[in-house]
Amino acid sequence: MSHSFTNPPEILTFGEAMTMFVADSPGKLSEVEHFQRRIAGADTNVAIGLARLGFHVGWLSRVGSDSFGDFIRNTLENEGLDCRHLHTDTKHPTGLLFKERALGGADPKVEYFRRGSAASYLTPQDASEIDFGALRHVHATGIPPALSASARELAHHTLKEARAKGASISFDPNLRPSLWASEADMRETLNALAMLSDWVLPGLSEGQLLTGQKTPYDVAGYYLDQGASAVIIKLGPEGSYYRGNLGGQEESFTADGCHVADVVDTVGAGDGFAVGVISALLDGCSARQAAQRGNLIGAQAIQVVGDMEGLPNRQQLQALETDQPTA
Repeated sequence: MSHSFTNPPEILTFGEAMTMFVADSPGKLSEVEHFQRRIAGADTNVAIGLARLGFHVGWLSRVGSDSFGDFIRNTLENEGLDCRHLHTDTKHPTGLLFKERALGGADPKVEYFRRGSAASYLTPQDASEIDFGALRHVHATGIPPALSASARELAHHTLKEARAKGASISFDPNLRPSLWASEADMRETLNALAMLSDWVLPGLSEGQLLTGQKTPYDVAGYYLDQGASAVIIKLGPEGSYYRGNLGGQEESFTADGCHVADVVDTVGAGDGFAVGVISALLDGCSARQAAQRGNLIGAQAIQVVGDMEGLPNRQQLQALETDQPTA
């Protein structure tokens, strides 16, 4: 069902959504005959997760004027996203990716066909219609700035404008080293975006690479020194680590992970984690509740084949949270 929105979005996400083909059966991609068509993109995974929880989420991007672009627009609108800022680019195609069916919780191999895609031609001009004053929150990842110089400018512009108007900002570095010219360029660009953000959500190895620090405490300290108010670090199956001053004074703790008996597809765990943390903080929950909800939704995401199919709606989330032993 597609929603028609009169009010501007309260949450903004931006980046690249791609049409994804997931192998029907395990084995090398070169030998797979049948694929299922889905949608993929870290930024849209988070957008969909927040929309399912009842937030009014706007999606800023570009797709090609092709069947894959139409598929993405329809899928996102059916998920309840506000696509008024999704532009159709008549000169460049929608990005595609093909994903293996991995066994036993291994990370699936992925092949991308996204160079020169419509989304890589995003520019700050694409944000000209956004009502920044109406925004409560912006979620950004490290993927748009990796796509092109103009998409990088868009990311910087969007965070600066949102911050100036008083929206909160979350940032997930989402490292894609293969998309960057150099590791130094990646570090410098992403740390500059983190400096504009309130809540920074790296994986531990990402945080170590970006900050040069080793421990979760010191990785978090690096971003708190740059002005973040909360750093929530993903520790994989061990859960997550929080250090920040959301409640007015600094605290730090580890929130235990949720046990998952059958890991189907690891892709999307970090996006589910972001959905949990962001929704909880916007709901007015405590830092500990936010870390726990991040762990809980991250654990849902890895029990299904698609990247965002496991993300719960509000009713499902309440049932899951009721079932969880509280720390």
